[in-house]
Amino acid sequence: MNRRAFFRPLSKQGPAPVTAGVAAAVQAPVLSSTGLAPYTGPWTKQEAGHLLTRAMMGHSYAQLNEAVGLGIEGTLDTLLSDLDRPADPLITSRLDGGGAVGETWIDKPYAAGDNLMRSVVVRIRSLYTWLGKQMLTEGMSARQTMALFWHDHFAITGALDPKYNYRYLTTIYNHIFGDFRQLVKEMTIEPLMLTFLNGNQNTVAAPNENYARELLELFTLGKGPQVGEGDYTHYTEQDVVAMAKSLTGWTDYGYNSSTIGEIGSRFRAVRHDRQTVQLSHRFGNQTFASSGEDTYARLVDLILEQDEVARFMARNIYRWFVYYDITPEIEANVIEPMANIFRESNYQMKPMLRALLSSEHFFDVLSQGPMIKHPKDFVLTLLRGFEVKQDGNARALDSLYTAVSGFARDLGMTYFTPPNVAGWKAFYQEPLYYRAWINSATLPLRLNYARQFLRGLAQVQGFGALEISLLDIVRQFPDPGDVYAMIDEWALFIFPRPIPEAQREFLKETLLPGLPDTQWAVEWAELNANPNDDALAQALENKLIRMLVAMVEMPEYQLS
Repeated sequence: MNRRAFFRPLSKQGPAPVTAGVAAAVQAPVLSSTGLAPYTGPWTKQEAGHLLTRAMMGHSYAQLNEAVGLGIEGTLDTLLSDLDRPADPLITSRLDGGGAVGETWIDKPYAAGDNLMRSVVVRIRSLYTWLGKQMLTEGMSARQTMALFWHDHFAITGALDPKYNYRYLTTIYNHIFGDFRQLVKEMTIEPLMLTFLNGNQNTVAAPNENYARELLELFTLGKGPQVGEGDYTHYTEQDVVAMAKSLTGWTDYGYNSSTIGEIGSRFRAVRHDRQTVQLSHRFGNQTFASSGEDTYARLVDLILEQDEVARFMARNIYRWFVYYDITPEIEANVIEPMANIFRESNYQMKPMLRALLSSEHFFDVLSQGPMIKHPKDFVLTLLRGFEVKQDGNARALDSLYTAVSGFARDLGMTYFTPPNVAGWKAFYQEPLYYRAWINSATLPLRLNYARQFLRGLAQVQGFGALEISLLDIVRQFPDPGDVYAMIDEWALFIFPRPIPEAQREFLKETLLPGLPDTQWAVEWAELNANPNDDALAQALENKLIRMLVAMVEMPEYQLS
């Protein structure tokens, strides 16, 4: 993104068309020389909003005020707190056939015979309902953002056994801000990963290199430029072949079973290659001996002895939370210090993450606004930011929570369906990166979702209309009766940067077409004097809807 273009004042005719505006906002970046030194500047709604926007997927105006009151350190304490794991998903339909309604299904066999796949489908829906509930109802925490980061990092595709999928998510939740070393070890023998990358077919008689290759290329080291035949800077083809042998012997059990409820992985010594393997010059030409069942864990330890692992993970975190373009200056001033913190903490994620999110570089004005919201962020920013009403019985709420995944799926992102093992292209593929989220199909959908939602026209089958109250949010503003102060507060809340004067005037005219500036103050005072006047309240709500629709149609609303 051309960050200078983002701050360029728009014409007096108001904002540019959203398609052209978004396209213009995603060119080459302006470089920043700030580094990882702690941020010591002002702590206002601008800075607090930037932190919440990047660390969470949607936050309320009340949470913004809370963050301002907590200060930067208190806000980070809250965002990075270790939370209890959410309660297990439940059987919600008698069609499950493998357990009673109200029980968890994570340890229950599936229905037998012809009813097995129906049982699986019911639990897949239950899992997406569970995921939607966590994303929509969790408080001020970075957990859901990090869970999606890990899902993109250890990307798997497949949702044919929801118990496998749930266990994979549980492994992520258990290490959300924690021990990367242990997370890699557990992912190596995770049942879902074993099935996805054929680790369960990796045997002494027929070695399969799929997982060993991705362990090096995508999960720990990164490939690096190719410098020779089969030599990728950080590892070689020889290392892939050797490590595949060391990883033999593991298999999964319980897949789509109607006889046992437990799932897991087990080591079968007869399938394991016990020979000592020879690694390449990239690993000091050392040999690596088998030790049976714990060979895989020792192998992860060996890989993490490479300094490049910390740099690789620092770059991935940077691209997720700040921006995709890592210049030589950023490599030296931000990535290398992050990597040092990661190594010195023995691969604990929280110290590195906290250092980045509290740094001068993170709060640099050039770091505010150059990302395009990914689909889940876009959907949850609407639902959480505008405080969708979550009223209804348990069945109705389940429909709402399930819809969270459905909305994001329509825009190109949902759990268990990244395009490939590298994850979603927007986080790694040059030259588009985040721009991949915006195209001729997804942009009209985004705009339509936002318009319909704000106008009260969005419906969810089984739940009903998605209801919000813009007036309830405005009542929290410090000066809701002043039209320009009110517009500025909305802009501060939903845009990554303050808007220029031309946009303020455009929005005021949208709110009060042909009316004097004082009209809003008059009507607001009248509503305060007559709080039970529903007709007047609806008239003001309609004005706000008209203005907010114009705001979400601006290119800036797509940015983060």
